[in-house]
Amino acid sequence: MQHYRPQEIRNFQDTVWNHFANHRREMPWRKPSPSGYFDPYKITVSEIMLQQTQVERVKPKFNEFMAKFPTAEALATSSLSDVLVAWNGLGYNRRAKYLWLAAQCIVSEYGGVFPRDSEALQKMPGIGPNTAAAICAYAYDMPVIFLETNIRTVIIHLFFADQTNVKDTDILAIVKLTIPAKNIREWYWALMDYGSFLKSTIGNKSRQAKSYTKQSTFRGSKRQLRGMILRTLQKGPLRTEQLQSITNDDRLSATCDELARDGLVHFENDQYVLG
Repeated sequence: MQHYRPQEIRNFQDTVWNHFANHRREMPWRKPSPSGYFDPYKITVSEIMLQQTQVERVKPKFNEFMAKFPTAEALATSSLSDVLVAWNGLGYNRRAKYLWLAAQCIVSEYGGVFPRDSEALQKMPGIGPNTAAAICAYAYDMPVIFLETNIRTVIIHLFFADQTNVKDTDILAIVKLTIPAKNIREWYWALMDYGSFLKSTIGNKSRQAKSYTKQSTFRGSKRQLRGMILRTLQKGPLRTEQLQSITNDDRLSATCDELARDGLVHFENDQYVLG
């Protein structure tokens, strides 16, 4: 990795902090309790919702979801069908199931108290290394290192502007080199906000990363069909022929079977049932 002088690091940090000071985004999951406590459950919900989903779509759904399931215990003791109904509109519905299972794990294995350890968090459904590290940073202000698309955009824009196929290991090395000694939570907020600003002004520089993969088109995709089936089943169980009367997509039967394997629907009394 190229050697950077301390002044270069400070200049980078100043750029990020100055943007944050003037363009800080307000988000419901960034608000602590009146005592200053950052609820790891609330942060976990937001992080899983934000996977592959834009902030503006998540904000209203997050507030609705938290109103219905204000604690891990409330989520864990709810039915999967209720959770899927509350998740409607966010897509990638397996995330809802993973979140529901993670809440059950928190309650059954940790007595409702979130672990303060990235490795323990990664043992829960739907929580990978980056999500676990983000929870540790935002809930506990821990000096962890992680990546996501906004962070990639910032680092590539300011350190690898003219390069392509930039390796995540090289980006992570810069993240580690530039992380401040304190205010970790706000530092990552600042990186996220600056990355969002850059994407809206100069484009998504994370496309220059070697790990970048273009998201498939939604219209006409199996994702769209899966979402349609789940939304339809929210109104009640349906037989295969009733679903076929709604759509003549020849992938319907295979997609219903796939949803059943994912545990998002089940077949009961010759009908598909949500959850």
